[in-house]
Amino acid sequence: MRADRLVAALLLMQARGRVTAAELAEELEVSVATARRDLEALSTAGIPVYPQPGRGGGWSLVGGARTDLSGLSASEAQALFLLVGPAAAVSDEAKSALRKLVRALPQTFREHAEAAATATMIDPTRWGERARDRPATVDLLQAAVIDRRKVRLTYTSGSRERSERLVDPWGLVDKDDIWYLIAGTARGRRTFRVDRIERAERTDQPAERPDDFALDAAWREVVGEVEQRRSRTWATVLIEARFVRILRDHFGQHCHDDGEADDGRARVRVGAPTALDIARNLAGWGTAAEVVDPPAVRAELGRIGAELAGRYAVPSPAEHHASRRPA
Repeated sequence: MRADRLVAALLLMQARGRVTAAELAEELEVSVATARRDLEALSTAGIPVYPQPGRGGGWSLVGGARTDLSGLSASEAQALFLLVGPAAAVSDEAKSALRKLVRALPQTFREHAEAAATATMIDPTRWGERARDRPATVDLLQAAVIDRRKVRLTYTSGSRERSERLVDPWGLVDKDDIWYLIAGTARGRRTFRVDRIERAERTDQPAERPDDFALDAAWREVVGEVEQRRSRTWATVLIEARFVRILRDHFGQHCHDDGEADDGRARVRVGAPTALDIARNLAGWGTAAEVVDPPAVRAELGRIGAELAGRYAVPSPAEHHASRRPA
């Protein structure tokens, strides 16, 4: 797009002070004639860009490298590259943008910015898991959010209910490598898991979005609602203090220290949607974790224990010998 080239040309001149049309054409990957037209357009538009005739001439920006058109301080440039750097490892577009940004920065910023770009990387795959592919639907939804166009979805809910909806896409969130779409519907704001969208079709209808909508604030509300549903049932557990950290890994933020029990064990409160969910998480601990309350969780643990004992009970010696006798 020409607007992108014009901004890139300004940033490049800010970094170098003076460029020729040939140099600009090489940097922006356009013809020399196109680069010259862009420079002339900047000058005509009133930008302080002037041609310098004669040998060693070119086009100069008044103020040269002292004019910080990017508006970035050294620390801001470093923070930007810390964010963009990991993305460049998996995206050709981000890698190309990173190279252009480096060239556009003032020389004094470049060394730290380049170092920041390679200082960190992100591997979203957990140990033992296969890498997840980014859903192709994400690109379509992102374009619809940016262009403000309604999208027609065929969606299957967590309860396996299939429906078709016309929504106003407001924003996308990647949480733990799972994508979510926040959108406006006839019933208000809704959140959709992208991997449950069977089909998405962008329409030409303009999408509406509240003027005060902020994606980060909306997502905090969604997270709060989900976490509240995930902790409707709470249980008190007694466990050796050295195991509390492991228990916290299992239950995340739904695990709270509750002091020390009379026998020296740690008293911990854990939460989950149902008593069965808590029991399933604790069953593998055997007697190392003792549930004090509520009775519903204790009952579920007893039932699970009885089922396992019935399925995997070790036969007595007499039963073992009897089973080996020939019929």
